[in-house]
Formats: sequence, structure tokens, C-alpha cells
Amino acid sequence: MLTPASLGDSFRSFFDSVDKFFSKLAEIQWGSLVLALLFFGVYLTIRARASYNVLRAAYPAERFRFREIWGGYMAGYGFNNVIPARGGDVIRLFLTRNAIPRSSFPAVGAAFTVDLGFDLCAGGLAILFTITLLGVAFITATALLSARVRAFWARVKQGLTIIFDRRRYLRQVWGVQAIAWLFRFTAFWFMLEAFNIGASPRNVLLVLGVNAISAALPFTRGVAGEQQALLVQIFGSATNSATVAAYSVGQQIAIAAFSFGVGFLALVFIFRIRSFKEVIQRGQAERDAEEEGAPAPA
Repeated sequence: MLTPASLGDSFRSFFDSVDKFFSKLAEIQWGSLVLALLFFGVYLTIRARASYNVLRAAYPAERFRFREIWGGYMAGYGFNNVIPARGGDVIRLFLTRNAIPRSSFPAVGAAFTVDLGFDLCAGGLAILFTITLLGVAFITATALLSARVRAFWARVKQGLTIIFDRRRYLRQVWGVQAIAWLFRFTAFWFMLEAFNIGASPRNVLLVLGVNAISAALPFTRGVAGEQQALLVQIFGSATNSATVAAYSVGQQIAIAAFSFGVGFLALVFIFRIRSFKEVIQRGQAERDAEEEGAPAPA
């Protein structure tokens, strides 16, 4: 249970790590950091491609482009990395739904859960439980608010279409995500090198495990010190705690800044939207219009 005392300790741990990060800026290997972010960007792009394949199976007759699906994915991921409570998922839902003609929020939301099969194996049960819980909560809430329950569940099933074609799912979702995971592995390899922790298969897998655990705490993500504490415990005996603390917060800052920057550029240049607030407002208006059966405002 998250208490005020534990939350305060978490914040103190985080800001202490921030101090250590800035004190070690001169020691960062910037070339490795750039490579890490480039590989991480490729990882996100490939994940977005898997999402595009899921949506293409759900809406085979509609014309929509990968760039909009990629833009929505990047905007949502970037927002999630700087704001707690996974508000970026709402942004991604609106942008993706808006990119696909005659699509619906229930179907698109259901399509987002398809990648959980791979995450179960690669990311662990913690992240699966959290995202599944959020997905079920969204679907249940929408169903309860809708007067056309049967139509709602038909749309949900539409979003899951690719799951019922096992070969297509393995080829276009599972296989694509496996390739993306290799780029993610490489990204964290260079991230460890950049902050002088030392890259090895064991160390990378430990970092990915810590990330999976911290993903189970979305309401404190990017703010509190759970991830920092775990990394210090894991690497503390192999290197000094100040270096580990600097890495833990430096990794978060680098990925958050990179993904937020790319996500914001996607909003501006792909969707012609100037702020994340505007996305949320327009998304709420369109969702309300869809529930009422009226055309959404322009």
C-alpha cells in the first residue's frame, strides 16, 4: 500500500538520484547514449508496426496509413513517460481512432490489448496484470455506459480479429514484437555503457526486469524512486551506488525526453495538433458524440 511516508521516501530517493545524475554528466559516454536512444526509437517504431497490423486485420476495408498509427503510438508513449496514471493511453486511443475511418473506441481499445501475449513472456506477469486491469476497466466502463451492449461487444471482438487467425497473429504481431524486443535489448545495452555500469546480457535482462516491475506502478511512474531503489539493490555490489543512482534517473530522463520530444513532433506535424491538452479535449468530445450516435465536432 502506498502511504504518505513511503511516497515521501520515494520522492527523496528520486531527487537524490537526480543530484547524482547531474554531478556525473561529464562521465557520460554520449556516443553510447545516442545509439541507445536510436535503438529505442526503432524498438518503438516496430512495436507501432505490430499495432498497425492488428488494426489492419480489424479494419481490412478501411484506408489508413502507418504514419498516423505510429504518430499516435509515439505521442501516447511520450506522454506516459512524463505524466503518471498513463494518460498517454487516452491520447493514443483518440489519435488512432481518428486516423481510421468508421472506427470505434471499443474496437480500437480492444486492439491495443492484443500485444499482451508477447508482453506476458518478455515483460513478465507484473506488466501484464497492470495493463490487462486497465484494459478490462476501460472496456467494462464503456459497456456499462452504452445502451447498445451487443453492438459494443461486437466492436470489441472486431478489435481482436487478428487473434483468431493464429498464423497471421504469430507472423504480424508476435514475430514483429520479438524483433522489436531485440532492439530494446540493444538500446539498454548501450544505455548501460553510456552511464558506465557495464553492459552484459545479465545486466540488460536485470534492467528489463526492473522496468517490468516498475511498470506495475503506473501512478508513480517517472516521478518516484521505486525503480532507483531496485537498481541500486541489484547493481550496488558490482559498482558504487552513486553511479547506479545516476544511471537509474539518467535512463528515465533520457528516454522520457526523447519519447516526449518525438511524440510532440508527431502531434504537430502528423495530426496538426499543438498541445496534449487539445488531444484530450477533442478525444472526449468525439467519444461523447460516438456514444450519442451523433457526428463528432470538427
